[in-house]
Order: sequence, then structure tokens, then C-alpha cells
Amino acid sequence: MIDANEWITPYLESIFSGLDENDTVVKAARYSLFAGGKRMRPALMHACAVMLEGCGVASEDIALYACALEMIHTYSLIHDDLPAMDNDDLRRGRLTCHKAFGESFAILAGDMLLNTAHEVLLKLALKGESYAKASLNMSQLAGISGMIGGQSIDLESEGKKISVDVLYSLQKKKTGALIEAAVTTPFFLSDAPSTVYDLLKDYSYHLGLAFQIKDDILDVEADQEKLGKSTGKDERDDKSTFVTLLGLDEAKLKLNEEENACNAVLDTLRKDGFNVELLEELTVFNLKRDY
Repeated sequence: MIDANEWITPYLESIFSGLDENDTVVKAARYSLFAGGKRMRPALMHACAVMLEGCGVASEDIALYACALEMIHTYSLIHDDLPAMDNDDLRRGRLTCHKAFGESFAILAGDMLLNTAHEVLLKLALKGESYAKASLNMSQLAGISGMIGGQSIDLESEGKKISVDVLYSLQKKKTGALIEAAVTTPFFLSDAPSTVYDLLKDYSYHLGLAFQIKDDILDVEADQEKLGKSTGKDERDDKSTFVTLLGLDEAKLKLNEEENACNAVLDTLRKDGFNVELLEELTVFNLKRDY
């Protein structure tokens, strides 16, 4: 399985080269962007590119799309941790950006990462129509129709008892949208048939839900030091999660159902002649993790 940190770090460094390293906003952005983490989304994008490598996908372009997506993801974490949102002190095993640099610089660091990500996407879009479609797809999935829309539902739901259906809709957007961007971006740069896009989108839907259910379970069961972020905050903030709505045992059953759905899609892709070995490894890695 690829070390996604090792793969995209040189590309991320090249994007930041030439910027004023003494600028506090740049320091704050780097602090969060290079804090480590699983780099799940870049790893998924790479795995899908490998699966489609016989369909004309260029690896360097995929790395740049992965950088854009990771910057979007990191900006969302910086803003999500702010006192006005989740009010968290820990992220990836150390102080959150606003705790290290103050709220104002954390907000600007998030803004900078989002803006820089779209600079990368626009440059890639200039390469042609397929690139423009890939860039637009990622932007839409990061916006009000995707991640931001999910965060909006999440804020509206605080302190309320919501239905499981609303929770599914919330998490499909908040967590699932950027996973969908990771999984589907290589398709736009390939000459694969449209049926592959439908299968990848289906896989990302089930993986996104499974990933979130696992996160909800870890918030209850995991060791905070190993998890690298605060635990028990869902109960603290009176949030509706798969655990609080279904109970721990039922949430684990749902996790198993979503994992089986992921594997069913990958089985179909394998039968269609695609190499899904890396995607299988990543599915296991992300859904069996204890952090």
C-alpha cells in the first residue's frame, strides 16, 4: 500500500515554495497541512488511478489533484475545530491550529488552503475539458452540494434529535463528498466507460458512511492519545451520531453492512477486469483501524 504522505509531500512543498515562510498565515497553514494524518483521500485517489492506469490516467496530474483535495480537507478541519464549530483542542495528536496560532490566523490559514487548492484546480482545468470536469466535480463536492452542505446540516442538528435518514444525508455530504472526490477524480482523466464512474461513486458512498460510522464508534471506544484527537466529544456536544441514535452494537452491525457493500462493488470491478487490490487494502485499513 502506498505511503500517501511520502507520495504527495514533495508536490505540496512545491506548491508552497516561493511563499513567505515568515508569514504567520503560511506558518499556520503549513502547521496543519504537514501535521501527518492518514492521508486517506490521496491514498484512495492514487489507488483508483492505479486501477485505471490502462485508461490513460497521468500520475503527476493525479498527485496535483490529490494535493488540492488534501488542502481542501485540511482547511475544513481547521475551521471545524474552531470554537464556533466543534471547539476542539487536539487534532492529529497536537494542538489544533487556532490553539497554536489564535482564531484569526486559523481562519485565514483555512481560507488560504482553500484558495490555493482552487488555484491548483484552475491550472489543471486549463489542460482540457476532461481536466475541467474533474476540477469542477471536486469543487462542487467541496461546496454547498457536498461537504459544506453537510456541515450546515450538522450545525442545524446540534442539540436536536434527528432521524437516521437525516444522519445518512448529513454524513453522505459532510464525510462522503470528499471521499467521492478522491475516488472519482481519476475517472474524469481516463477513457473508462461510464459504468465505472457509477461503480466508483457507489463504492465511495458506502466507504464514506462506513468511515463515519467507524469514527463514531472510535469516539466512544478509542484511546484519546492513540486517536490523536479528543474522544467523547459527541456526547459532550449532544450530537446525533450512528452510536447515539442506534446504540453501539447496532452501529457495529451497520458498519459491517457498509463494508460488505464496499466489497461487493469491488468484486464487480474485479470481474470487469480491473485491479482493485489497492482499494481492497485501503478499505480494510480504514474500516479496521483503531485510531
